[in-house]
Amino acid sequence: MSRRIVVTSGKGGVGKTTVTANLGLALARLGVGVVLVDADIGLNNLDVVMELESKVVYDLGDVLNSRCRLRQALIRDFRCDDLYLLPSSKICMDRITPMQFSSVISELASIFDYVLVDSPAGIDDGFHRAVLSCREALVVTTSHVSAVRDANTVMGLICAYEIAPVNIVVNRIRSDMVSRGVMMSPSDIAHLLKAPLIASLPDDDNISVNGVGDEISRSKTHKAYKNFALALSGTNSNNVRCENAKFNLFERIFGKRIK
Repeated sequence: MSRRIVVTSGKGGVGKTTVTANLGLALARLGVGVVLVDADIGLNNLDVVMELESKVVYDLGDVLNSRCRLRQALIRDFRCDDLYLLPSSKICMDRITPMQFSSVISELASIFDYVLVDSPAGIDDGFHRAVLSCREALVVTTSHVSAVRDANTVMGLICAYEIAPVNIVVNRIRSDMVSRGVMMSPSDIAHLLKAPLIASLPDDDNISVNGVGDEISRSKTHKAYKNFALALSGTNSNNVRCENAKFNLFERIFGKRIK
């Protein structure tokens, strides 16, 4: 069964989009089909973080306005064949209803193993659209008091939806500062938010600059994202691929084999 997961945060600037992109890549490298959906309509930048902005021809707005089929708007990532992106509309579209957006997510769920929805920051209509379409949530925060407070607000709002589990992702952790007691530890943050901690991601200047890619492949951040993907998938690291278990993802999307 496909998993629909919204990646959200109460506060902007905590690295939510970068987390979405790198988690998607880490999951795809485990051999599962992953699509990233940019739900930040009008302020989209997931395609930029993924370095795929030059490949955008159609987007979510085109799909909803019947200017193209869903599969035509999907962009295949150049780093991993199992990773795709559905770009958001470049023009703000206030008329997109939660039902319309959910129908797109449902169709994607029939194709991919994981649908990761990058929710806009804040708690406006965009947040409602993104959360309503998913079944699980990842709440991204940093150790800053304002970020934790806003994450707590989001946790309270998510309780009104039929979403479970809701896991905490603590981003930009500095282990040296945690050990000196000048930064809250990830476990302390999860305790304050009364939710399970699924990932603690280190502060990494390289990933802040590059967003996502092989530049971080040998870094501790790469290892942290791999562990994040394994924890989310519940997959044993010794058995992360099963290539014969299902037919090629390209076939599922386009209905034909790659020659």
